[in-house]
Amino acid sequence: MIRRLLFATAIMTSMNSGAQGLTYPVTPKDGTVDEYFGVKVPDPYRWLENDTSAQTAAWVKEENKVTDAYFATIPHRKALAERLKQVADYEKVGIPFFRHGKWYFYKNDGLQNQSVMYVMDQLGGEPRVFLDPNLLSDDGTVALKGVYFSHDGKYAAYSISRSGSDWEEFYVLDAKTGKPLADHIEWAKFSGAAWHGDGFYYSAYDSPEKGKEFSNVNEGHKIYYHRIGTPQDNDQLIYMNPMFPQRFYSVSVNEEETMMFLYESGAGAGNNLFVRDLRVPGSQFIQMTSDMDLSYNVVETIGDKIYLMTNEGAPKSKVTVADIHRPGIGQWKTLIPEGDDVLESADIIDGHLLLTYSKDASTHAYVHTLDGKRLHEVTLPSVGSAGFSGRKERKECFFSFSSFTVPGTIYQYDIATNKSVLYQAPKVNFNLNNYVSEQVFFQSKDGTRIPMFITYKKGMKRNGKNPVLLYGYGGFNISLGPSFSAMRMPFIEKGGIYAMVNLRGGNEYGEEWHLAGTKMRKQNVFDDFIGAAEWLIANKYTNPQKIAIQGGSNGGLLVGACMTQRPDLYRVAIPQVGVMDMLRYHKFTIGWNWASDYGTSDDSREMFEYLKGYSPLHNLRPGTSYPATLVTTADHDDRVVPAHSFKFAATLQECNAGPNPVLIRIDSKAGHGSGKPMSKVIEEQADIYGFIMHHLGMKF
Repeated sequence: MIRRLLFATAIMTSMNSGAQGLTYPVTPKDGTVDEYFGVKVPDPYRWLENDTSAQTAAWVKEENKVTDAYFATIPHRKALAERLKQVADYEKVGIPFFRHGKWYFYKNDGLQNQSVMYVMDQLGGEPRVFLDPNLLSDDGTVALKGVYFSHDGKYAAYSISRSGSDWEEFYVLDAKTGKPLADHIEWAKFSGAAWHGDGFYYSAYDSPEKGKEFSNVNEGHKIYYHRIGTPQDNDQLIYMNPMFPQRFYSVSVNEEETMMFLYESGAGAGNNLFVRDLRVPGSQFIQMTSDMDLSYNVVETIGDKIYLMTNEGAPKSKVTVADIHRPGIGQWKTLIPEGDDVLESADIIDGHLLLTYSKDASTHAYVHTLDGKRLHEVTLPSVGSAGFSGRKERKECFFSFSSFTVPGTIYQYDIATNKSVLYQAPKVNFNLNNYVSEQVFFQSKDGTRIPMFITYKKGMKRNGKNPVLLYGYGGFNISLGPSFSAMRMPFIEKGGIYAMVNLRGGNEYGEEWHLAGTKMRKQNVFDDFIGAAEWLIANKYTNPQKIAIQGGSNGGLLVGACMTQRPDLYRVAIPQVGVMDMLRYHKFTIGWNWASDYGTSDDSREMFEYLKGYSPLHNLRPGTSYPATLVTTADHDDRVVPAHSFKFAATLQECNAGPNPVLIRIDSKAGHGSGKPMSKVIEEQADIYGFIMHHLGMKF
């Protein structure tokens, strides 16, 4: 590929008149042109990729001025923010979990920026604060990523992220007293803490170039061992693979500290797995698998047995058993074969296997003996999503259940009697009985049967006039199940229909469903989403002037592709932290890791042409009338760098010929979304829903 960079042709002091009397900043063009397989592709806003330059900062400031001024004109914006605050203000409690004689759980009183970790001496006992991340920053932008107890119960390592970044820092507490120790680790990423003796393993990169912490390509993932009480400079390098710098490496150690597992990923849709026998002095890792397009995950170890969940030879996944003395995949034995539904998770609790399956995107759970015999199905409250928690040696078992109309509710489950009792139910300040959720199926463009959940207020009439918010993702083997969000409630209260569609590219029906939405078949995902909107129109739920579409990350790509392919089909588009430049996505941070789903513009001319054919940035056409669009991103997003959204918004403002506004909301001290404080969540959701409801003609 050859790049030709020309000089900047303007400075950003003038403004550009746009829709509804809006005046957008004039975004200078630098004349950049790339050449792919002999095809020249302009990229005039390349300079916006430099997220730390003064010129980019000035552009961000001017764009946010326009956006903020527009939000101020939305009549119901303030009332909506207040209502969002009201519906979010309820106690949210997580599943209790047992560690070293104590019980722990997370709780948010309602509007706390971050959830607090509590400890109890016995189940149901008086809780005490164990770790409060709200004390780590004044504005709630330091988030707790994970807590990891040493196997002897002496220590607890915890990781934090700042301002939503994927970069992590580790600290250590005395687990008995809660006293912080001096240990501090920086520049960890995509890492847990795997304890072994008086220290733990973690994964990190070399310190990044100053000023490029959130944009430069991440290469050279390394595993280190940190011994408690020593500085990070003394940490021992345990593993690195310079032959493959663009891969991820992490380790786990079982509770008994007899086995260590090494995971290698980033070069396919799955991972490789290695094992090391810690009982043998000087032992080395033994490779168990060799196909990184398949997934291999350790469930638990019992003695010399290794229980695994894998989709090897089973697109909907199965449970197998390996032996530490014969760990190669050819020696594994199938314990629970692949079934009709997708195996989502496997746990060993109280000496039993507890398996959850996804059937048409909803959870079903079953209990098996350790030799694979199915005993019974767990009765769940209704159609929804459930996740289980427990330990292999203890009777206590809990599960959390939620749906579109049921907030996260905790049940205690007795495996022996197959009975559940309510443990903790949130008390919300709105009537959930006023709403209903149903699942429908429709045919996509090629005849594939696609599921979709729709949630609305009772009494809704199918008169073709209802406002609809259509949400999807469709990628990376990620399934979307029923879930609750208080942020949706004001929209539904005022007559809106929330529709979530299960697109190809996810894992709702296994690996074949995933592959049907990848690389040269990515258009299937967009066809599914377009088909969902067309079905809602044909069945009198709504019409094109009443549809808003929303998605984040890969879902932002989805929204960007669909609004450029069918701008006539939607009234509003909300692409959030989206992958908008499909020709250059792999050149930033960990974008290279997405090649297994997307392919890259470097692969072949055919792949380049396919990507260019749907890339949102490259399919905006001058003189086209686009939906009212609100692009969202954040300054610390080092997953999908903000340059994607910057370049897309600038191009869309230039191309849009219709009356609808094109705005970009650029948050500060925020990242891809994880760990965002509640105060910022409410602000962002008030802006997004305010924009949606305003342009769908909804009264508040």
